[in-house]
Amino acid sequence: MAAKPTPADRFTFGLWTIGWTARDPFGEATREPLDAVEAVHKLAELGAYGITFHDDDLIPFGAETAVRDEQISRFKKALDETGLKVPMVTTNLFTHPVFKDGGFTSNDRSVRRFALRKVLRNIDLAAELGANTFVLWGGREGAEYDLAKDIRAALERYKEGMNLLTQYVTDKGYDIRFAIEPKPNEPRGDILLPTVGHALAFIGELDKPELVGLNPEVGHEQMAGLNFAHGIAQALWHGKLFHIDLNGQRGIKYDQDLVFGHGDLLNAFALVDLLENGAPGGGEAYSGPRHFDYKPSRTEDYDGVWASAAANMRTYLLLKERAAAFRADPEVQEALAASGVAELQKNTLDAGETLADLLADRGSFEEYDVDAAARRGFGFVRLNQLAVEHVLGAR
Repeated sequence: MAAKPTPADRFTFGLWTIGWTARDPFGEATREPLDAVEAVHKLAELGAYGITFHDDDLIPFGAETAVRDEQISRFKKALDETGLKVPMVTTNLFTHPVFKDGGFTSNDRSVRRFALRKVLRNIDLAAELGANTFVLWGGREGAEYDLAKDIRAALERYKEGMNLLTQYVTDKGYDIRFAIEPKPNEPRGDILLPTVGHALAFIGELDKPELVGLNPEVGHEQMAGLNFAHGIAQALWHGKLFHIDLNGQRGIKYDQDLVFGHGDLLNAFALVDLLENGAPGGGEAYSGPRHFDYKPSRTEDYDGVWASAAANMRTYLLLKERAAAFRADPEVQEALAASGVAELQKNTLDAGETLADLLADRGSFEEYDVDAAARRGFGFVRLNQLAVEHVLGAR
């Protein structure tokens, strides 16, 4: 049985997740709005570490200063009472109709200027609350019609916006890094920076790339048919996994935002193993918050909402427990060795070996027994079956 979650597990939830009233394009809300103060207290009771939010989740869009200050004051009081942290903040540039063609990449220059001011104001609030990560999901930065958007110019405007933001936190002395959240589609037909790879390439073009990383989401990669655990491994390889969004997704369809593990369970197992244990050689791969960006089903009342929040954390802890057992199993260790998993960590060329040495090595080509090498079985099926049995608790 998995341990109960505690703040040491660093589980965090977006206010927009537990606070989703379940309105969708085809139906009205099935739940009343959730007060942010209640959300803070309830998450603390469940053992969470922190809460995150968009500006509009906490403060109504266009609210007067007095209303804004009152909401922030109430929220901070709840944080003080519970000890809950705010490790990440983000800005909503997608709900209000003004952003129907995007924020940073709208064809309307005045909208772009408004979007930048909105984000800059929220960065100040993030710093005030002690957040170290500022996520940017460009949900409206895209197009439905190929001829309606100059994509090269849009990327240039996106770059301009990011350069302004990184310069702002530098000038202010804020301890804040930015994390881009890729997604291929929905709500726009095609969203800019749709995958981990696209975002990594974009970051390399920025003035301060060291301040910008990634916030990949399970469903966003899987709805494009990609392997999320592989994407996270590449983000770690680049040193760019600044934040992560955990949820569940069942195949290539709309963004389901299911409870973590309620989709591709084996990939979730591989992901938890990677986050907790790193490569087969061991060592923690990711020390940041385990953030849940999911939506409680429309079928649930608030009892169901809190049950679903607890389910995210419990599933993660169960998979963490199963991953530890998997790593400690002598048969698994033997299967990993037989499959050559650790051998991939060894350099293909020996230390000090040059290209000329490789070309002179007849054993690597001219005298290499290709047929013998081709007959080798790697035992990957056996290894995967061992993983299945551990996930099912059969070992």
